[in-house]
Amino acid sequence: MARTVRNPKIDTRSARSKLAVRREPYWTVISKGCAFGYRRASRGGTWVARFRDDAGRQHYEALGAADDARDADKLTVFDFAQAQERARGFFTRKARELAGDAAPDDGPLTVAKALDAYFAERATPGAKGFKGLAKDRASANVRILPSLGEADVAKLTTKRIRDWHTALATAPKLTRASRFGKDRKATPVDPEDGDAARARRATANRTLTVLKAALNRAYQDGRIASADAWRKVKPFKEADAPIERFLSDDECVRLVNASDGSFRDLVRAALLTGCRYGELTRLRCEDFHPEGGTVTVQFTKAGKPRHVGLTDEGQALFGGLTAGRARRDRIFVRGDGKAWGPSHQQRPIGAASARARIEPPATFHILRHTYASALARRGVPMAVIAAQLGHADTRMTERHYAHLAPSYVADTVRAALPPLGIVDRSNLTPLRRDAFKA
Repeated sequence: MARTVRNPKIDTRSARSKLAVRREPYWTVISKGCAFGYRRASRGGTWVARFRDDAGRQHYEALGAADDARDADKLTVFDFAQAQERARGFFTRKARELAGDAAPDDGPLTVAKALDAYFAERATPGAKGFKGLAKDRASANVRILPSLGEADVAKLTTKRIRDWHTALATAPKLTRASRFGKDRKATPVDPEDGDAARARRATANRTLTVLKAALNRAYQDGRIASADAWRKVKPFKEADAPIERFLSDDECVRLVNASDGSFRDLVRAALLTGCRYGELTRLRCEDFHPEGGTVTVQFTKAGKPRHVGLTDEGQALFGGLTAGRARRDRIFVRGDGKAWGPSHQQRPIGAASARARIEPPATFHILRHTYASALARRGVPMAVIAAQLGHADTRMTERHYAHLAPSYVADTVRAALPPLGIVDRSNLTPLRRDAFKA
């Protein structure tokens, strides 16, 4: 935020009360061609901004009432610093307008319009945020627009945004939209279920991030005078705790055996590479390098290619799938020869999980987590796991997998602490949890 330019004649109530009543404002120069003033009247003063264009023409904007008799509320009454920030927004907006770079004046800027402009900026392939655009747009349609879409951004308050954010954290969970046009079903969140409550707070935080990004873009473009309203709203703490779910070796075997046809190859590849579903479905035969025992992932979430080292089992899988095929052929295709598309994996993996008696059902994210967890439990350095997964550094890797690595502290405690003889030995062997499932 720009530094506030001080003026001892008008920056406090007491100083302004000593000024003579006059129509000509008491001006403070902010920068060349940009001035911010206070007009003293008999019943309180008002703030005004003045912008001089290249031709010398003056442009004025009324900014609102000064806090001479009422405390500032950032809606109709503003103190010196708040009014100056609104003036800076006017300067930017007017300069863009005169340069032909302003949005058409079609009424107040609403949250819906701010979101549209933000998503339009991300809509170009290769632009920052393009890959998550569809998901963020869908989230905004469901969670932002119904409550805030018609709100005038200039009149948004911290309380209104905070109340909306809090309500999201307790709102029922919605099912996916039906392809048959049926209404979504809402599942109330059990407040006693810690994981469910945490998940709703995490969803609220992600949605808040989308809203803030759209409003910040509008603020940077000079279409909003102040960003204080949403900057003061903080995300819920400890809402994004890492999910610890991964499959045991036995569950991995059962899931592979329960998978059908070409889908089985996808599952096996996910468990042997840790690649995301989208990364696997875009692999081509030329991406497998048998001489080095690696596969190159060209299209990644981070936008940078990476080389994934394969075990002997992984090399055998990819060698068999690429043998005798053209370099540009996709390695993984459906049974009908067509490419796997977005979400095509959800029903097959759900059905395979049910047949394999895996609860909760596996996902490709869980398969990726299983791969990394297996490496961590066998003492593979975090830097190596990060490289295999495509993480930019080890911070994300350590957050999710460091606790699984062999621990010097735990090993030292086990070796040093003598048995106390306070636990009776038992000859019972615990059954696997899935043994109780019919």
